[in-house]
Amino acid sequence: VQLQASGGGLVHPGGSLRLSCVASGRTSTNNGMGWFRQAPGKEREFVATIGWRGGTTFYADSVKGRFTISRNSAKNMVYLQMNSLKPEDTAVYYCAQGRSSSASTDRARYQYWGQGTLVTVSS
Repeated sequence: VQLQASGGGLVHPGGSLRLSCVASGRTSTNNGMGWFRQAPGKEREFVATIGWRGGTTFYADSVKGRFTISRNSAKNMVYLQMNSLKPEDTAVYYCAQGRSSSASTDRARYQYWGQGTLVTVSS
């Protein structure tokens, strides 16, 4: 399975971006998906996750109310809509496919990772 994330870029504080992630190869639409991020000098951290049916989502407290995760299983796509962006959201964002159908906040429960897309929030 290969995951390709896109949609990153430079945005002013308060702005919005929409990240996309497409899965290819031996894909499965029955897996939970997640977004993580890693800022320079910091550990990779959980951002958002969605279960295989799309009805279950969890968010990191730092992004709750500003970010929305969604998926289109027919297209093997997962999205992260990011609104009201802050400088502290600056990081490389990674999409990942879980080992099971459940949504999960635990990095260890993810088996495939994309290459990351850089989001920079700066004035």
